[in-house]
Amino acid sequence: MTGTDTLKKTQARSKPERPKLYKVILLNDDFTPRDFVVMVLKSVFRMGEGEALGVMLTAHQQGACVVAVFTREIAEEKARTATEAGASEGFPLTFTTEREE
Repeated sequence: MTGTDTLKKTQARSKPERPKLYKVILLNDDFTPRDFVVMVLKSVFRMGEGEALGVMLTAHQQGACVVAVFTREIAEEKARTATEAGASEGFPLTFTTEREE
């Protein structure tokens, strides 16, 4: 040995970034029956009766309600599935997605 110390260079490891989350939002309309909205919330979002009823009533009273938060792909798929369920029965039931801040 020549008396020279060798220092190891540390490499900065970047942590994988958490995926951005998106809200699925139920928009109120005056034509879709409440029972149908509850049924869609239960089937698409796997909510219990009480939770689905609460979300539906909140959307009815406030005009819109956040249903759930997912990654973008899942949020868009669930919003599309739920909206299509309404359209297939002739209702203007609408779910949208919005990036969570």
